[in-house]
Amino acid sequence: MSLPRPRRELLLPLLLFVAVALLVAACSPSGIGPVGSGGVAATASPHPPLTPAQPGADPVSLLAWVFNPIFQILYIFLVWLQKLTGDVGIAIILMTLVVRAALIPLFRRQIVSTKRMQLIQPEIKELQKRYKGDRSKFSQAQMELYKERGVNPASGCLPLLLQLPLLMIIYSVISQGLTNPDPRAMFTFFGLHLLDYTCVNGIGAVGATIDQYKPCINPTVTWLGNLDVSKPWVLFPNIAFLSWFSVLAAASAVLQLVQSRMTMPPSTTAFSDQNSKVQRQLVMFLPLISLAYGGFLPAGLFIYWIVTTIFGIVQQYLIVGWGSTFPLFGFSPSFARDHRPRFPVDEPKASTGGAPGAARKPGIVRPPTDRTPADRSASAAATVRPRERGRQGRRGRKR
Repeated sequence: MSLPRPRRELLLPLLLFVAVALLVAACSPSGIGPVGSGGVAATASPHPPLTPAQPGADPVSLLAWVFNPIFQILYIFLVWLQKLTGDVGIAIILMTLVVRAALIPLFRRQIVSTKRMQLIQPEIKELQKRYKGDRSKFSQAQMELYKERGVNPASGCLPLLLQLPLLMIIYSVISQGLTNPDPRAMFTFFGLHLLDYTCVNGIGAVGATIDQYKPCINPTVTWLGNLDVSKPWVLFPNIAFLSWFSVLAAASAVLQLVQSRMTMPPSTTAFSDQNSKVQRQLVMFLPLISLAYGGFLPAGLFIYWIVTTIFGIVQQYLIVGWGSTFPLFGFSPSFARDHRPRFPVDEPKASTGGAPGAARKPGIVRPPTDRTPADRSASAAATVRPRERGRQGRRGRKR
């Protein structure tokens, strides 16, 4: 039995929440215990040294071991940038820019796939009308349409699946790597010692006084008012009902809302339905979760989140423009009117397998490269052949 479409749309955030919870369990300090079950050596010290995770029998230890190489690479890179710049906040920003620059092709594929899916929505609506009540035939016709237009819906899911583990690894790097007094074991990667670092607490320095309660790496960002990026930063810690509010979390939520609105189709299109309304509600709701996270997630994670969101906004602006960001509260600025992206997405061509010049299937009309929503609405009916009115059943069939 298949779930109704709106319920399946609401099921996706629930699955994402479960995945985040599982990854948090794998990366959190409570899930990392003695060597062989998590990644920190069992010692009598109140702050045991941070060591690479070892595989264990439980799923949490196994996940920690699987993601450990990525953790080490990002952690070594972050510490090297901090050593180079002398500021952990600048190091987080530079690390985020490098990671997002490496993922530009992957996220570009996601943005293009999402935009092309929006462009063929008129044809999908016609298929829904044509095969109303017959879900199997609609699914088959929909897959044929995707193949004909050269659209792959699955290509937009991979960046999302990648972003969740990456976010949790960054969380682990900041929450553990910037609070541990002795992370020197993490600087050796598969037997290669990649980084020499003298801790600010004296560990590793000859003749220095060692403070095992002080982090090895200075987590303070002076240009943010001496902010400790390894801890949550709330604006009103002494006010009970506002003790969760973080300025960084609020800024992250606003930027996520802008990024999400840029990817949504305009609400004035003739093809807005219940599914589109559900998606728009999710776009408004999901960024608000960041506000709740501000009370217990480290501030450094929100610096990463803000920078990666700004990077994504710029990338989307170059490909899809402002999208449905405007009008905002009924106002549309002049720079957003008739704006054309720098690298616009061409409408999917009606060719076999997406190859240029291939023969077209009957019943599907090749669309022009640049069409208005009214033009797409007028030509959407050509996606499928009309019903044959001559057949009225086995007994009343016309001869």
